[in-house]
Amino acid sequence: MKTLIIHGQNHKGSTYHIASKLADKIGGEVTEFFLPRDFDEYCVGCTNCFMNGDEHCPHHEKLKPIKEAIREADVIILASPVYVYHATGQMKGFLDHFGYRWMVHRPYGGMFTKQGVCISTAAGGGMKSTNKDMKDSLFFWGTGRIYTYGKAVQAIKWEDVPEKIKNSIETDTDRLAARIKAVHGHVKPGIKTRFLFFIMHLLQRKGISEPDMKYWKEMGWTGNIRPWKQA
Repeated sequence: MKTLIIHGQNHKGSTYHIASKLADKIGGEVTEFFLPRDFDEYCVGCTNCFMNGDEHCPHHEKLKPIKEAIREADVIILASPVYVYHATGQMKGFLDHFGYRWMVHRPYGGMFTKQGVCISTAAGGGMKSTNKDMKDSLFFWGTGRIYTYGKAVQAIKWEDVPEKIKNSIETDTDRLAARIKAVHGHVKPGIKTRFLFFIMHLLQRKGISEPDMKYWKEMGWTGNIRPWKQA
């Protein structure tokens, strides 16, 4: 199994430790990227990815290694500490580059059989809204199964997290890793994702934009082919 972690910060705090702990328990090959260290660009709104293809994005070469890692991964972990009740600006800037991969446009077919995890921590609150920032992208990419894990760690540094909370994190990540491993190789999208795909299927048969309509037809999705049955 291949796990990809995209960290929404450079420092190795509580969010980093939980994401790494989960990846270790899942087992297999682990690839990590840190934002902004490994990608520090913000979307400029040029719409090249929508109209001409993602290879025309001005940040294509910088983004390419992460895009390839997403394509190869079985499990994608998006990890961000809470910044003012939301994901970090670096994470948001990264996810903005994948608007063209939302289901209304040109989703990558392999996403429908992948698993995704959103992890966030804070000393106090904001984990739900932070995880939603990341989960929205995973869902609209078509990710087959998505999990969220938010934890109030009651500390600024990982070293200062109370032992009782660290023990609960161990138990929680054990359970989450077991769930992920149990369905590996058998992931299918849920009814909500399938319904959204069906709506997009009807829209693309009529056409929203020429590049999107062409993509859907080439993939066979405007007919009877479904991406989760192609894997």
